[in-house]
Amino acid sequence: MSIQRQIDRTGGRKVKRALGVQAALEWAFRVEQAQLELPPPKDITEEGFGFGLEYVLLQRAMLGCKVDGGQHKMGSYTHPDAEVIAASVAGMPDRLGGIRMAISVAELARAGMTPDWMPGVVPRCVPMETKNNQHGERATTIIVGTERVKTRGKWRTVEVLACPVTWRPHPEQIASARRGYEDWWLALDWVRDGLLAGRMLREVEVTAAMPKVRPWER
Repeated sequence: MSIQRQIDRTGGRKVKRALGVQAALEWAFRVEQAQLELPPPKDITEEGFGFGLEYVLLQRAMLGCKVDGGQHKMGSYTHPDAEVIAASVAGMPDRLGGIRMAISVAELARAGMTPDWMPGVVPRCVPMETKNNQHGERATTIIVGTERVKTRGKWRTVEVLACPVTWRPHPEQIASARRGYEDWWLALDWVRDGLLAGRMLREVEVTAAMPKVRPWER
């Protein structure tokens, strides 16, 4: 279900829309089409909750009002809360993947996707190569040695054949995909904590809800 842009009002007061951090990111990047504004060089940035939140806070203080946004959209409007969320992502610290992770988080949110942790995939032992003949598909074999055997009273030299095998997908591929998911989860956790601590969202309330930490564990 798509995230609506309309913010409800009750009794004249705005009611903040409560969203988990993943839903908030998808709203900002997919619905509002916020742009990822990457920070300047490291010598003028700090760790903390990232350059993005500090920058937006400074801009609001200088203007004395909320930021209109839309600077990258050539006249179309981007919700200021979406720009705050995008700015927070842009401040991703190096220990969590820095700019590369920030781009990954933004692009996954824009596509409405989570990292592929290869659900349900189990490594299978399969031949490294196969070939087809009149008998169907056969595993390719290689000669690994010779043996002397006695058949019908005569000694003969016969080839010893073996079928090279491999694991597909390789267990390391699955482990790598799941490490990538865990890294993404830690990045979302950092963004959520930063937004909660910054208290800069005016019409969206980021809740404590998070995607499953390790969905492959039951």
